[in-house]
Amino acid sequence: MRVKTTAFVLAALVPGLSFADGYYRCGSSLVSADSSVAELLKKCGKPSSQQSVTSDVYAENHVKVGTMTTETWRYDRGTTAPPMIVTIVDGKIQSIEEGK
Repeated sequence: MRVKTTAFVLAALVPGLSFADGYYRCGSSLVSADSSVAELLKKCGKPSSQQSVTSDVYAENHVKVGTMTTETWRYDRGTTAPPMIVTIVDGKIQSIEEGK
């Protein structure tokens, strides 16, 4: 029961959560939301910029059950490709999208 509640709360806190958005090119390599953070770093290197937010996670009865860290990494890919925005929640890639 507690796992289901936590999963529900996490999903509610991250609107627009999506999985496996497609493949994105980093040099001669491809990455996707199914990639690990280690694989992303190996193929794409360090991001151009990163932001991190830690928030409390509450159960339905308003009892704090933990925290969640959401990181947003931006990769600038030159003048011919839009930036790549990677969202990482608690150390796992949740989405990769084209930025503006």
